[in-house]
Amino acid sequence: MTPDHIREAFAFQAKACANLGSPFMGRLMQACADMPWPKGPVTTRIFTWEGDISPRGQSVPLRLAGALHALHLQGHSGLAKVYPSQEVDDQTLWAAIASTLHGEAVHIDAWLNSPPQTNEVRRAATLIAAGHVIADRFGLPVRTSELGASGGLNLHWDSYALDIAGQRFGSNTPALTLTPDWTGPLPPTTPPSVANRAGVDLNPLDPGNPEHALRLQAYLWPDQPDRLALTRAAIAAATTPVDQSDAIDWLADRLPHQHGQTHLIYSTVAWQYFPATKQAEGAAMIAAAGAQATEQSPLAWFGMENDGGERGAALTLRLWPGDVTLNLGRADFHGRWIDWAGA
Repeated sequence: MTPDHIREAFAFQAKACANLGSPFMGRLMQACADMPWPKGPVTTRIFTWEGDISPRGQSVPLRLAGALHALHLQGHSGLAKVYPSQEVDDQTLWAAIASTLHGEAVHIDAWLNSPPQTNEVRRAATLIAAGHVIADRFGLPVRTSELGASGGLNLHWDSYALDIAGQRFGSNTPALTLTPDWTGPLPPTTPPSVANRAGVDLNPLDPGNPEHALRLQAYLWPDQPDRLALTRAAIAAATTPVDQSDAIDWLADRLPHQHGQTHLIYSTVAWQYFPATKQAEGAAMIAAAGAQATEQSPLAWFGMENDGGERGAALTLRLWPGDVTLNLGRADFHGRWIDWAGA
């Protein structure tokens, strides 16, 4: 790995963080790109990393950011002097980071072993809206299957509320309330009723485990306290454990139809990370199950996923019987805004 590749990866991540509303993370990642790194095991490991360290590959910049934020959340005194809400210049920020890279090498090295694992609760706003569409269309209780569920925080989307344009959707007694910038028509008012829920992840996290709860918070960004508060509320309300398995293998056992229930399969910025062979296998499996769906055992497949568009993620809902695809609009990857096209 050359210094140029290191600079390019961190500079790319700096721009992405700034565009997603985190000026501090933009500065931190840019400092990693521009400043001289201290000698030590962390520097050696990152500068000799094999493979693509960028966000398009193994996301090493976000691995490092998560390790540092975890230390800050645990009360690290050196980082407390430079992390939000403190305001310091870039030299002072980097001096604290360089000292931490040296002094906390064992902790940071351990966190570098694992890819970032976010469970962005604000994405549940799209699930609430899609749930209302599905309930309005079929009028049946819903059985949900989340692929790439991480810590399972978005398994409980129906216990959250969506507050838009002066109207509330979702739970009447919500564990948390989501307020994205909303454009377009409002969802149908028919509320969904979830009768059964389950989720799967290759490396599931348990929100009830303090170490796992720390990981769910560490990959958030330090200058976004509202995002952290929502995640903490979701952690406190989480009750459904996530199964550990390959998502497509797991789904095969969930696909048989249940009479009198709509089966909702969904993912939020997760499908894109599945291997291409698994994507093809999963899509064929879901379509085959859809071909057997009836009005009393319908199937819905919702995705909030990157389609290569210039702005946010595509919101796509495929419904059976009939194999109808609804392009519901687009959403910010972190759920800050939703441009709803309607059903």
